[in-house]
Amino acid sequence: MELRQLRYFVKVAETLNFSEAAKLLCVTQSTLSQQVKQLETELGAPLLVRSSHSVGLTEQGRELLPYARRTLDEADTCVARIRDLNNLTAGTLDIGVTYSFSPILTETLISFMKLYPHIKLNIFYKPMAELMDMLTARTVDFVLAFRPSRPIEGVESHILFQNCLAAVVGTSHPLAARDRVTPADLMGYDMALPSKGLQARNAFDSLLGNSGNYRIRVELNEVNILLKLLRSTNLISVLAEASIHNEKGVRAIPIDVPSNEMDGCVHTLRGVYRKRSMQEFLRLLSESIAVKEHQNAWI
Repeated sequence: MELRQLRYFVKVAETLNFSEAAKLLCVTQSTLSQQVKQLETELGAPLLVRSSHSVGLTEQGRELLPYARRTLDEADTCVARIRDLNNLTAGTLDIGVTYSFSPILTETLISFMKLYPHIKLNIFYKPMAELMDMLTARTVDFVLAFRPSRPIEGVESHILFQNCLAAVVGTSHPLAARDRVTPADLMGYDMALPSKGLQARNAFDSLLGNSGNYRIRVELNEVNILLKLLRSTNLISVLAEASIHNEKGVRAIPIDVPSNEMDGCVHTLRGVYRKRSMQEFLRLLSESIAVKEHQNAWI
């Protein structure tokens, strides 16, 4: 059974005239008659009563008509919906973001919402491990996070910009004037670090060794509160340099250790269809001032 056959049948049923229906459908009367006949053959029942002067519906035709109309309406709705999605005038986009990546995202969120006001954005801020579980379960369309320490099966990581792990201090801190610091420099100060399991903390523990050698006073998973502490105390934190993009009252100082790179990445499932809205969001993100600043810093 084809949608075209149902459309032809409905038009004949509405006009009760093959000639008029053919004109409205812009087909020949013989084509129309043939298609309706094929539909009757497939269903194994007559749908129309034909005579030289009139056309009527059989019992089977009257039964089919509302279902045929509903099927055609749903098909038209489906086509319109897909057209809207293609034109970015409808749909949703689910984005997973780590806490450290948040400052890089704001500019693109504002731009996307202005350009595509009918796309609903669902933003999930969580640790990377949870976001990767959501990505695998297809709860989010993509994840914005720094590159994991080891590849994740089925996940592709596309680099947006390169970054480094940095000591973050308030602008009045004794280390604020330094261009670089060493791990030994950090041992003389109290520290406020991201909670274990967060990407910056994982990088800190991996690059700088046993965190028990440092004076850790606070651990928390809320970057905004962490930055407030740094602005008003002599505490030191360790974060990805991009984490303080556009933040005032704090400064990021690269830590002088080997392999101190934290690549900002877009993580997607391998071989999965990418929404048009996702492609456009990532285009805007890659062209954003925030990302370009971090790209240029490494050129």
